[in-house]
Amino acid sequence: MPKRLSLVALALLGLSACDNHNDNASSNPTPQPSLVDVKLSVLGRYQAGVFGEGAAEIVDFDAASKQLFVINAAAGTLDVLDVANPATPTKTATLDVAALIGEAIGGINSVAVKDGLVALAVENADKQAAGYIAFYKADGLQPLGFVGAGSLPDMVTFSPDGRFALSANEGEPNATYDNDPEGSITLVNLGDDPMAKAASLSPADVKQLTFNAFDGQKDSLIASGVRIFGPGASVSQDLEPEYIAVSDDSTKAYVTLQENNAIAVVDLASASISGISALGFKDHSLAGNGLDASDKDDSINIQTWPVLGMYQPDSIAAFSQDGVNYMVTANEGDSRDYDGFSEEARIKDLDLDPVAFTDASIQDNPKLGRLAVTTTLGQDTSSGLYTKLYSFGGRSFSVFKEEDGQISLVWDSGDEFEQYLAEHLPTAFNSDNDEQDSFDSRSDAKGPEPEGIAVGSIGEQRFAFVGLERIGGIMVYDITDPQAPIFQDYFNNRDFDAVDPLDAGDLGPEGLHFIPAAHSPNGKPLLAVGHEVSGSTVLYQLDTSTRS
Repeated sequence: MPKRLSLVALALLGLSACDNHNDNASSNPTPQPSLVDVKLSVLGRYQAGVFGEGAAEIVDFDAASKQLFVINAAAGTLDVLDVANPATPTKTATLDVAALIGEAIGGINSVAVKDGLVALAVENADKQAAGYIAFYKADGLQPLGFVGAGSLPDMVTFSPDGRFALSANEGEPNATYDNDPEGSITLVNLGDDPMAKAASLSPADVKQLTFNAFDGQKDSLIASGVRIFGPGASVSQDLEPEYIAVSDDSTKAYVTLQENNAIAVVDLASASISGISALGFKDHSLAGNGLDASDKDDSINIQTWPVLGMYQPDSIAAFSQDGVNYMVTANEGDSRDYDGFSEEARIKDLDLDPVAFTDASIQDNPKLGRLAVTTTLGQDTSSGLYTKLYSFGGRSFSVFKEEDGQISLVWDSGDEFEQYLAEHLPTAFNSDNDEQDSFDSRSDAKGPEPEGIAVGSIGEQRFAFVGLERIGGIMVYDITDPQAPIFQDYFNNRDFDAVDPLDAGDLGPEGLHFIPAAHSPNGKPLLAVGHEVSGSTVLYQLDTSTRS
């Protein structure tokens, strides 16, 4: 049965509802709006009927036509859902993008919608070759045109003002690691009339932003904490753009470089990459940053360990507040694990420095022995022994800020996700997304794996929604004060007892999209989520109550 899991953090309310009374103010001050708490409830659901093949991944919404656009990786198409009645989403069309491009494609990876214009990130049939961005009109699904992108365009988005479309071109190597294309960002200038421009684009309107200018800075980038480690790779080849968020004023784009544990900053006016910031490491030896590191201890065991976590965010969302650009990230983690090169190892298989790690028993399986870490960091070059251990992902979401091109950490959720799941779903803790009886099976990897993130405002408050890829479900936080987010809700309708996978609920949340009340088909704020494992697209309604 669906799980309703929520927590009222009364002790924290003072942080977000501070008394701003001024003794010198008027005796009739302007009434302040009441703060609200948010809970999720399922409003409508569309099931593609395909399990475990990515039949519902990235989603976006067009308010005018009241349609959801859903990436169906299982079919290699874009599904179009009519949500005029959001309680009963209905599939009305499927787009075959290969017909527009005129040749075989490798798949559609992402979709974005802005003011009736649809953009798609399209992979080449040769994964290492240049891909495409395709444009359609939402109303009527009229094909408008396409432009070339870089290798493996994995995500596409629009700037808030609609003048630019951007794709993150990951440029992944092939399996044998002897063809490693450059990562890049494609920037399409759509001008003052994006719909008309999309139908008449020329090469002059498209810029391929590369990292070539940073190739001579490899040593300094590594020293700053940017991970550049592919065998024989230049900086340009090693950096892999994953996801893009654009500032509210449409002047800057922030691009996650997941494998590299960094974020790149793009200046849209000059069409240039202005900087790369390393994200640093999460110290799991500190209180509040614990993790369950073993899948072989037959228990929930969240504690501090001498491990540093690489944040390695997948999704990112941006917002501005008090003149500062903020970003929120879902710190999923990712490793390079190819036939020709793999960085993964379990701690039990490493030679640890006995001075740095005085307790040899930490390499036992019930402790740290099973935890996956990278072999590319922490090894002393003279002795060959590991003096530090670096795991994949932060098992959290973070708030960063950008000032003068530099990105710094403002807040991180620490071990709140795992602690909450341990308390409220103890028999399903750190389960996998495609196996029912999989308690604790993801603890040795990346735990709940927060992957998707979306941000939206309700009244004067701003909320973050974080999808947990493995156990499933959506975490909700009030981030109105970006330095002190407040937990709101966790909703997971997964049925952990179901025998038929298609009866198990919504598994593997991938793409999240917030729909404000002003644009919603029912006048209520909604959250659209594509679930790649269950192949289901869900519209959640955001129900509010006055905060006491």
